[in-house]
Amino acid sequence: MARKNKILVPEAREALNQLKDKVMEAKGYNVNSTQSEDVKYEVANELGIPLNKGYNGKLTSEQAGKIGGPIGGNMVKEMVKMAQEQLSKK
Repeated sequence: MARKNKILVPEAREALNQLKDKVMEAKGYNVNSTQSEDVKYEVANELGIPLNKGYNGKLTSEQAGKIGGPIGGNMVKEMVKMAQEQLSKK
């Protein structure tokens, strides 16, 4: 499955995957560091959303958001927390 989201600094992809793994593991999900994309299937399964590897064009925007929202939202919360900790050290 091709990535359609482009990150500003492509070299940061590995660090973002590590952050996703850390955050989702802290939330109680099984994380496979070699297949960090697998966590979205676990989230979808938990929510009862039929996410398959490959084409998922039949999913609604709402369903896709319910899968990606917890992942991305928790990553953003963690990044804000990290930034606040760095600012408080200065």
